[in-house]
Amino acid sequence: MNISLPDSMKKYVKERVDEERYGTQSDYVRSLIREDQKRHDENKLEQMLLDGLRSGPGIRMNPQEWKKLWAEVDAQVINNKRST
Repeated sequence: MNISLPDSMKKYVKERVDEERYGTQSDYVRSLIREDQKRHDENKLEQMLLDGLRSGPGIRMNPQEWKKLWAEVDAQVINNKRST
């Protein structure tokens, strides 16, 4: 992947690499992408939590229902491990 930047941005990237002691300019860009991914995931999680809160009143769970729910979670985790 090649990215074209104006001279002023190239200068800024070089300064940031030197100031923060990144190994290369690519390391700096990868760091920015990871930060963006993290922000994106946090925003997605926040939206999911808000959707859950807005979905209506909650229900009471008894021990049997919790056991059933955790069994479903465990089964899904096992299936996900098999598919990777």
